[in-house]
Amino acid sequence: MITPKRTQVLDTQVDCINMTGALKYVDHHILTGNKADTILAVNPEKIYALRQNRFLKDFFSKAAILIPDGIGIVFAMRMNGHKAERVAGADLMQQICAQAEKKGYRIFIYGAKEEVNRGAVERLRERHPAIQIVGRANGYVKEEGMGALVAQINESKAEILFVAMGSPRQEEWMAKYLDQLETVRICQGIGGTLDTIVGTVKRAPLLMQRLNLEWFYRLLQQPTRASRQIKLLRYVREIGIDRLRSLMAGSH
Repeated sequence: MITPKRTQVLDTQVDCINMTGALKYVDHHILTGNKADTILAVNPEKIYALRQNRFLKDFFSKAAILIPDGIGIVFAMRMNGHKAERVAGADLMQQICAQAEKKGYRIFIYGAKEEVNRGAVERLRERHPAIQIVGRANGYVKEEGMGALVAQINESKAEILFVAMGSPRQEEWMAKYLDQLETVRICQGIGGTLDTIVGTVKRAPLLMQRLNLEWFYRLLQQPTRASRQIKLLRYVREIGIDRLRSLMAGSH
């Protein structure tokens, strides 16, 4: 089995994996797996969310792949001597779609507002004419409708399920219903990715993405994110202290 090496940044687990490795895992598990494996994203903000939510921390620890989605995570991994590349969840989702088009894998997309969900499916079909998106549902299915949603996913025979409900709602849904899915082999939590596909939330220009400044672009677009960026400063401080401790321990 293609299993990525798992390490820790502060008190949160994350995998030493790049885009190629993640796609190989997806391919291998669809062909050989017998249950739904989860792909979740780790970034500095997520570290603090996991500290405050025991369910979330446990669920993340059981994920098949924890992608380093955040340049702060990548830098910390590199400082600890690991080879690390950023694997943005939005990019991975779209790479999986491209791979699914070539291999004939079936996809189901669940989550977001109706117009966003529908629009994202239309965009993906425009980009990948042969893609098999065999079903979709917006993120406003009521609890009494969950049995029908599970049946719809099973009837679609989808092997890949994208859940776009934000955290921790998407993880809570996976924990409750993944065991009931018969054909799904890969389930990725994709947060607000569908909004970026339809353009209601714009991603940073490619140059800023390459310079690892996507966080800064998002702050300019949404000044309300400033309070979230304070966590980033706290994270940098914690990483610095952690690194200093390990250097001092190594010198004795």
